[in-house]
Amino acid sequence: MNFKIPNGLGDMLRDFTVSAIRANPDNLYDFAVDYFTKMRESKKSKTIPMYIIVDDEDAGEPAPETIRKKTNNHRAARRNSVSAERYDPETDHGYEDEKIIHPKTDEQYKRLKDAVSDILIFQALDRDQIRDVIDAMFEKICEPDEIIIKQNDDGDNFYVIDSGTYDVLVTTDDVEKRINTLINKGSFGELALMYNMPRSATIQAKSHGSLWAMDRTSFRRIVLKAAFKKRKLYEELLENVPILKSLEPYERMNLADALCTKEYDDGEVIIAQGDNAEGMYFIEKGTVCVDITSDTGDNTMPVGQLDSGKYFGELALINNKPRSANVRAVGSVKLAFLETESFERLLGPCLDIMKRNSEIYKTYADQTS
Repeated sequence: MNFKIPNGLGDMLRDFTVSAIRANPDNLYDFAVDYFTKMRESKKSKTIPMYIIVDDEDAGEPAPETIRKKTNNHRAARRNSVSAERYDPETDHGYEDEKIIHPKTDEQYKRLKDAVSDILIFQALDRDQIRDVIDAMFEKICEPDEIIIKQNDDGDNFYVIDSGTYDVLVTTDDVEKRINTLINKGSFGELALMYNMPRSATIQAKSHGSLWAMDRTSFRRIVLKAAFKKRKLYEELLENVPILKSLEPYERMNLADALCTKEYDDGEVIIAQGDNAEGMYFIEKGTVCVDITSDTGDNTMPVGQLDSGKYFGELALINNKPRSANVRAVGSVKLAFLETESFERLLGPCLDIMKRNSEIYKTYADQTS
């Protein structure tokens, strides 16, 4: 069975996590209801399934009633010293000086990098942050029938499967049921770390295997700190984009939350003329060159270069047509990408300004008139 991850789910969950950890509410469920209700009222949120296990082919989610709430009547299985922890990414200034590095062979590094690239919660991280994730992970060898995490325990580590078979078990009314089996790939354990909740399921090894684990502190500092820094960075970037001056501050904040980072190497094609448009780009760092290929394909006409603070890719979205130009990276480039649905939802007030002010748009309009 294949599951399609909704666009924007990763950013939305991370933003909620940052807010929840900073607020440290007594009742996480009430806080979540209030948070997403406010987001819906500001036309930001969508329905969010909270997957306990994220896997390429199979995912399992225990029923909500199996997850014990954080009340005085259900604290027996929790370690108070851990559950009382609070992490505020805004006040954490020691991350750069306290990075944890567990040595790996080149082959282990490549294998782990491939595995991490498919995990939802890491997909908004840039290359340096992905490197921090891989460096912070340590290997755990598993034996058959070994319990890796136990339902209702506190979360200490996040795990990525390198090899082996693992059952996902949920106990309801003293009856244990297997709801999923992960074979040689997948990840688990993130929700207990992100939301300061007890484990929602038991994971048991069914064979010899190997896992890569990341401790609670490293996980929060990399994933949650990255979400906080991303929002601040994008808010500052968008404040300096002239066409967005007509947006209200809360609209720019919503736009910042919808952006995701994309990185390109020198000469790499970012947009190809004639392709369908999937979104637009804001240049966070670096320079791109723009050119147009003739109908015969014999000639290419340079249009110009764009650098930090500029944007491109909006034309095909404005006109609902294929890409009208080629865009390539000049040196290393870091971009903030806004997918089509978010473009239509968040940038409506700016469309007329884009049409009037974009030099690329004027060139394209002259050629097609």
